[in-house]
Amino acid sequence: MKTAEDYLSGQVLLIDKPLNWTSFQVVNKLRWEIRQAFNIKKIKVGHAGTLDPLATGLLVICTGKMTKQIDTFQGQIKEYTGTIVLGSTTPSYDLETEVDNTFPTSHITDDLIKETTKQFIGDIQQLPPVFSALKKDGKRLYEYARAGESVEIKARTVSISEFEITKIAGIHIDFRVVCSKGTYIRSLANDFGKALHSGGHLSALRRTKIGDFDVSNSTSIENFIASLKG
Repeated sequence: MKTAEDYLSGQVLLIDKPLNWTSFQVVNKLRWEIRQAFNIKKIKVGHAGTLDPLATGLLVICTGKMTKQIDTFQGQIKEYTGTIVLGSTTPSYDLETEVDNTFPTSHITDDLIKETTKQFIGDIQQLPPVFSALKKDGKRLYEYARAGESVEIKARTVSISEFEITKIAGIHIDFRVVCSKGTYIRSLANDFGKALHSGGHLSALRRTKIGDFDVSNSTSIENFIASLKG
């Protein structure tokens, strides 16, 4: 069982983030639980890469002196699995907002879906979603979006090394993606729909790897708290 000194000197915790939690909420919860368990007044806790509330999976949480490694972990290659729904778009590119447009899908074949993934392999230009936590002029983009204000977003270069279609069930497309830091899978879903001359949005997302860290080695928030209490 770990001690207060272990957490202060630095730990890397692999947490399987549940649905509808923000990454910030997970960090706050763990910080509070560690402080309570060991009667620590102050301890640094941070995460190495945000997951959207509607995404689940691997959060790398660093405590104490290991928080200095966060930038290193954030820069590592990431793997995701998820589902894209074809034929419709949403302003947030996922299920946070309602469908705003629908498009035909009758021309889309399984072969076309698999062939189109090739357009996204390598270095690509990607526009981040307007519903994102990126900052512009001191405000987060989603604050502009929710206020109905338009804002100019610049495209960024990201790298996708693998984009595999794992299942096709009508308009529901399951996939696995291996990509660089800064890649928005929501934007990929939106762009993939456009490339198919239709529309697309993300209906499910799970982060499975960050560098050598794998979600199969992670623990739930509840199990981590239980381990603190011995």
